Amino acid sequence: MSYRRARPLPAVTLDDVRGAQKMLAGVARTTALEGSRHLSALVGAPVHLKCENLQRTGSFKLRGAYVRISGLLPEERAAGVVAASAGNHAQGVALASSLLGVRSTVFMPEGAPLPKVAATREYGAEVRLHGQVVDETLAAAQDYAARTGAVFIHPFDHRDVIAGQGTVGLEIIEQCPEVRTIVVGVGGGGLAAGIAVGVKALRPDVRVIGVQAAGSAPYVPSLAAGRPVSVEHPVTMADGIKVGRPGEVPFAILAELLDGVRTVTEDELSSALLLCLERAKLVVEPAGASPVAALLSDPRAFEGPVVALLSGGNVDPLLMQRILRHGMAAAGRYLSLRVRLTDRPGALATLLGELSAADANVLDISHVRTDPQLGLSEVEVDLRMETKGPEHCTEVAERLRAAGYTVGG
Repeated sequence: MSYRRARPLPAVTLDDVRGAQKMLAGVARTTALEGSRHLSALVGAPVHLKCENLQRTGSFKLRGAYVRISGLLPEERAAGVVAASAGNHAQGVALASSLLGVRSTVFMPEGAPLPKVAATREYGAEVRLHGQVVDETLAAAQDYAARTGAVFIHPFDHRDVIAGQGTVGLEIIEQCPEVRTIVVGVGGGGLAAGIAVGVKALRPDVRVIGVQAAGSAPYVPSLAAGRPVSVEHPVTMADGIKVGRPGEVPFAILAELLDGVRTVTEDELSSALLLCLERAKLVVEPAGASPVAALLSDPRAFEGPVVALLSGGNVDPLLMQRILRHGMAAAGRYLSLRVRLTDRPGALATLLGELSAADANVLDISHVRTDPQLGLSEVEVDLRMETKGPEHCTEVAERLRAAGYTVGG
């Protein structure tokens, strides 16, 4: 599906992206392109993973931030820069500023994960915690810029930022000349816009597909309306693409060049993150896993060879723990059952023996003795188990029923 509209020419050109690539030489890594046998089998064509999660600072954001700050006038550099971010943009601005000898101040939400706050400080920025949500943090950063004269570095709505992000697309064409489809997560749109500019100028036959979280997908109504449209209260675990309104500059580009937008659910994001960890041995944040989630949700919809862009790997360990549990549950790898037993010595041991024989790993057990529906000599046991998948869950429940147990969900 195409969303092209009759709009002015994009404000970013192939020459801009090539200039950014020269500027980033020796600064940003040329990240690896890794094949995925599992995804290739699902799609029915070669699938490669572009590993920007292994970029310096853990995401593609360094590219755009460095190009933007490099383009500042001497007096602007002297005034310093300021940014607002919950994570990846913060770290990209911090490192880029340090490399260029520019003072940086980064505003982050008060609830920002401590590892991201610490990393931003270690890259050289002064971190100020302000606000409970990113909108409050953004307002504080813009107020700081107005008061001090510091240059505000927008995470996506600037042509230099877009040109820097577009260097990822040039690398993909160099590394996989036969590519037919590039799948990329979309928040404000800077990364997708930059890739589309570079790739379409060189290979107009290559399809560029954007991916948004279902609970935070402003590009779907915006492209339909032909103008940026806001989504109130975006909700998703994928902070990197949790944006309520497209940027004006990237939207103008994507309205012309994007070949389609797909949305993915939270379950699909969790399953994709789990797949990246287990099959590709790559730590990827939810936003970075969104292209993989799109492939998993409808694998035959993508013409191959396919490149799925893993845009970042900065995920808080506590969030990772919750996401992995969610992903395992979505993949049918957890099973919760309530089993009725006779309340006598050895009954629980016998039940556990059946579960051991079924190769189910029991994670948690609790007893229920006060349910009025239980007989005087009965007890119910709530079990939470790790299994090998949906088929194994069915096998475990059927084995218990065959052994004479009353089993409930």
